[in-house]
Amino acid sequence: QITTGLFLAMHYSPDASTAFSSIAHITRDVNYGWIIRYLHANGASMFFICLFLHIGRGLYYGSFLYSETWNIGIILLL
Repeated sequence: QITTGLFLAMHYSPDASTAFSSIAHITRDVNYGWIIRYLHANGASMFFICLFLHIGRGLYYGSFLYSETWNIGIILLL
């Protein structure tokens, strides 16, 4: 995510009038820009899918009842 985000940031302009054209430029004109853009978008989605699966597993197995496990999870979150 960091690598693809930095690469996309090198070619992106956040101005409201040129944002869409910069995305079109990345997708069409930059070498392998289309795949970097889709890797970045799908990587973020996969991160949240894994996060939700992890939370669901913790709820299913009742891991939140154990204070030591809970504290380690909070420390890792920080």
